[in-house]
Amino acid sequence: MAKSKTIYICQNCGVSSPKWIGRCPSCGEWNTYVEEVIRKESRSAAGLHAEQTSRPQKISEITTIQVPRLKTGYSEFDRILGGGIVPGSMVLIGGEPGVGKSTLALQVALTLKGKKILYVSGEESGQQIRLRAERLGMDNPDCYILGETVLENILVQLDSTQPDLLIVDSVQTLQTEEIDSSAGSVSQIRECTARLLKFAKSRSLPVILIGHINKEGSLAGPKVLEHIVDAVFQFEGDRNYTYRILRSIKNRFGSTSEIGIFEMHNAGLREIQNPSDILISHHEDELSGVSIASTIDGIRPFLIETQALVSTAAYGTPQRSSTGFDLRRLNMLLAVLEKRAGFRLAAKDVFLNIAGGLKVDDPAIDLAVVSAILSSSVDRAIDKNVCFSAEVGLSGEIRPVSRIENRLSEADKLGFKRIFISSFNRKSLDLKKYTIEVVGVSKIEQVFSNLFK
Repeated sequence: MAKSKTIYICQNCGVSSPKWIGRCPSCGEWNTYVEEVIRKESRSAAGLHAEQTSRPQKISEITTIQVPRLKTGYSEFDRILGGGIVPGSMVLIGGEPGVGKSTLALQVALTLKGKKILYVSGEESGQQIRLRAERLGMDNPDCYILGETVLENILVQLDSTQPDLLIVDSVQTLQTEEIDSSAGSVSQIRECTARLLKFAKSRSLPVILIGHINKEGSLAGPKVLEHIVDAVFQFEGDRNYTYRILRSIKNRFGSTSEIGIFEMHNAGLREIQNPSDILISHHEDELSGVSIASTIDGIRPFLIETQALVSTAAYGTPQRSSTGFDLRRLNMLLAVLEKRAGFRLAAKDVFLNIAGGLKVDDPAIDLAVVSAILSSSVDRAIDKNVCFSAEVGLSGEIRPVSRIENRLSEADKLGFKRIFISSFNRKSLDLKKYTIEVVGVSKIEQVFSNLFK
């Protein structure tokens, strides 16, 4: 006979309490405790003793089987997966509404020809998914659509369909009849995900889950959700721009340093094999305030365009605005230019933009930022065959950056003639391997004397 138990669970962190509490003692949030009824099936003591227990083995005695990975048909997606989807693994993809999570999942389902795909949607009807597939211009006769949110019914269909890949959109819409709480609650998400994982491991069925994010930008639901799944990917991108980045947060079967870059079109997502060509503007005229930085996101190097505009302040207080770059770091670099290099920018408006709508945290972009600012300030264009890759310190020194060989190779491959790096990085390089001219500088004044001589 099923036993019922009433507990209160924090919807922010998942901590349970036997009674309602105004403020969660774990995460500090107010009014997040919700009453939930949990039914547990009683088991006899004899049944407990009759269960099979696993025996410990020496690690050398454990045999491994090389199972081929399932290729999704998208090299950018396969790269961050580590070469494809591992059978029996569970992948969670999160992101803001409208960023393209469902589009990516449907494109993968329609691309895998010859594989039976079960696409479970708790948010859209079958007719809506068919309309999206027609808009994408894709079709797959082995792709099955199931509009269902009850977990028990989904498991029944999995037994009868026997798919090669399961896609669930989204995990927050699932609910099990064993827990008396609404879909999307901490208990429902945790229980449904755990049961799906158990089913996937027993049948070697790969599963792709789509998850929502909360207002803080993290995945909605309990933190244990990220521990249950094998891989967690974050789909990022500004809705005002077309570029999307699929970033690996956790991956048990691959590197977490990989990223995949896509471009959103009317016909769906298109993968970008060479992002440097896309992120650099190709213009005939020489424009001031534009510089090229050689940056690295994860383990992937690419070149990106930095745009700056410096003008006389029209109001009493100068404006400082930054898009895609940390505003506090911009203020720090402006203070370095004012104090160490003698450029008077305190009474001027400074606007900075990273082209393509990307957000860059790499400190190696510092030198490109200050070069673009000074180019706009003196209204002199930087040669379009010049790029930068170095960090700027508070004393005005040019600091070395990591993985300089990858940055140089990317700039050399794209045909740049000259690159400014730290003189400390230059000492450890074999310059014979590159056709690009490598200029090593140690002070910020040396950069400007070389650029605007």
